[in-house]
Amino acid sequence: MQTDFLVIGSGIAGLTYALKVANACPDKTITIVTKTQSDETNTKYAQGGIAAVMDFDKDSFNKHIEDTLIAGDGLCNKEIVEIVVKEGVERIQEIIEWGAQFDKDKEGGFSLGREGGHSEFRILHHKDVTGKEMERALLEAISRRPNIQMLSHCFVLDIITQHHIGFLVTKSTPDIECYGVYVLNLNTQKIEKISSPLTLLATGGNGQVYRTTTNPGIATGDGVAMVYRAKGRIENMEFIQFHPTALYEPGVRGHSFLITEAVRGDGGILRNQEGDAFMVRYDARKDLAPRDIVARAIDNEMKINGTEHVYLDCRHFSKEKFIEHFPNIYEKCLSIGIDIQQHMIPVAPAAHYSCGGIKTDEWGRTSIKNLYAAGECASTGLHGANRLASNSLLEAMVFAHRAYQQSVVAINEATPTTSSSISNYLKVGLDEIPSWKSEGTNVPKEMILITQSVKELKLLMSDYVGIVRNNERLYRAMKRIDLLYEETEALYEKTSVSPQLCELRNMITVAYLIVKCADFRQESRGLHFNTDYPNRSERTQNIVL
Repeated sequence: MQTDFLVIGSGIAGLTYALKVANACPDKTITIVTKTQSDETNTKYAQGGIAAVMDFDKDSFNKHIEDTLIAGDGLCNKEIVEIVVKEGVERIQEIIEWGAQFDKDKEGGFSLGREGGHSEFRILHHKDVTGKEMERALLEAISRRPNIQMLSHCFVLDIITQHHIGFLVTKSTPDIECYGVYVLNLNTQKIEKISSPLTLLATGGNGQVYRTTTNPGIATGDGVAMVYRAKGRIENMEFIQFHPTALYEPGVRGHSFLITEAVRGDGGILRNQEGDAFMVRYDARKDLAPRDIVARAIDNEMKINGTEHVYLDCRHFSKEKFIEHFPNIYEKCLSIGIDIQQHMIPVAPAAHYSCGGIKTDEWGRTSIKNLYAAGECASTGLHGANRLASNSLLEAMVFAHRAYQQSVVAINEATPTTSSSISNYLKVGLDEIPSWKSEGTNVPKEMILITQSVKELKLLMSDYVGIVRNNERLYRAMKRIDLLYEETEALYEKTSVSPQLCELRNMITVAYLIVKCADFRQESRGLHFNTDYPNRSERTQNIVL
């Protein structure tokens, strides 16, 4: 099929972009592709909120910019930070107009929260399900646009470039162009090609590379892996943010329940097994220090005491206030026998957010022509070495808007006779893009070959490339990733594709990129802490692969 605008992913970035393009170009078709149902995204699981300067009497753009730069530990692009902070307020007003509802105080103003690393109260929220509320509003707005079609249960296999029509493409190829994607339609079990002059990747994060993560099962780094295979530029993958406070449940692995940072913003206190409020020993900001500092402090306390978790103490909270602000957390804790007024909540760090990803410019453009990226899969320069809490939803909306602005200009200016990458796409035509070659492949005889490799990968990444790393661990991780890569590629060559096999391939690629970037960064900065290089270097540089 052909479409005018192609969006891969149905989180806040993808939906915002699609909605804006649909409004601006009512005569164009927009196709959104998602590998499960439309609302199963990282956005849906964002609890805490979205950060923006809404109270100019107490807060300011400069304060938000400074907080972001401090959290990013010297690697933020200041121009990008200023763009996101200043343009973000207008983007929030837009989503409110589209129907998103944020909590308000008794006077009718926004009830603003405060989280780690923020100097002021500036977090808008909807209870403890902010992302879900924003997703709901966007999906409802999308449903009213007849020129948007949603293709659910379609797994994107690869980006289509000149490589697929007979040209040699390498990292040094100056003008790699995207013509669309190959997808495995899970409804028909057929591999189809979707061509488009403009494609936006909004594929989310890669937390499933780790054994314990707050991310849903879909977060397997598909977009990053596809761009790397297509010879696009990836940067700063070593900066994996571990959320300090995921609910610890004995025996539960994979998708961990998140205890939002807003709980600490409201006064929750971290305590160790002895009941000591330990954060005072690690940072003057105590429980409201940035996430990298809090996660390392918890990791250290767990190692000192030989335990698998610490505690978050909310016993001093008003029960009514806690239920009002955090109803999902209250219900979840109660379901496993934890009464927050009598018991402390057991918590431990879990892989949460990738600060690196597909390298983009200030308009969301990647190094591959006609291809944009927004949301967690993109590395915009906002987060640097560590993301400031609740900046991610803001970033997604700002760059979805900027990518939309650039896309509309590009498609309106392009004709078959003009010289541009879109014009080249128009000349190629759908018929010149070959169908997916699957001759000679068979259905895999044993799924254990895939599932066991997934377990191995998650285990080695958690043990060797977690919150604290060293050179020996990184070396061992890379050796084992190399072996998993060889085994999986051999399986891929001789068996028919499946989501499980493709996700494994993507996760192995993402794991490789994390380890490779971590190996190159011979210092400790932000989320990357290497005991062989415990200090920051004087150089500030991005690692680009």
